[in-house]
Amino acid sequence: MAVATFTEENTSPLPPKRIFKASIVDSHNLIPKLMPQAIKSIEVQGDGGAGSIKTINFPDGGNFKSIKYRVDELNEETYTYKYTMIEGDGLVDNLEKITYDVKFEHSADGGSISKVTSSYYTVGDFKLKEEEIKAGKEKVLAMFKAVEAYLLQNPEAYA
Repeated sequence: MAVATFTEENTSPLPPKRIFKASIVDSHNLIPKLMPQAIKSIEVQGDGGAGSIKTINFPDGGNFKSIKYRVDELNEETYTYKYTMIEGDGLVDNLEKITYDVKFEHSADGGSISKVTSSYYTVGDFKLKEEEIKAGKEKVLAMFKAVEAYLLQNPEAYA
C-alpha cells in the first residue's frame, strides 16, 4: 500500500465560524439545496459528530451513485473536521480509502483560510492519475464556493 497526500488552501472573505458551520456542520441540509444538480441528498447516521456515517447520494444518470464516509473528528471550537471515505463509487478498486483533514483558520483580513489535506491509500503499486485528483478537487471547490456565495447573499444565515 502507498499513500499519496495532497494539500490545498482556499481563502474566503467569511469568518471561519460561519463557513465551517454552513459547509461542514450543516452540509447535509445546505449542500443539496444549493447544488441539487450535483448532490441529490446526504443521509446522516448518528449525531453528525465523530463516529457518524454520512452517505452522499448523487443524481440519477451521473458517474457515481453514492459515496459513504465516516466522521473521524468534528470540532466547532477549532474549526477542524476529519473524515474518511469508506465506501462507494468514489473508491475505485485500487483505492483502500481516502482521508481528509480540513481546518479553517482566521485570516488577517477578517476572513478565513481553509486548508485541506487529502490522503489516498492505494492498493499494491497502483498510481493515481493527476486528472482524477484534479477533478475531485474542482468539485469540492465548487461546493465551497456555492456555500460562500449563499452566505454572502444571506448575511443572517449561520451568523
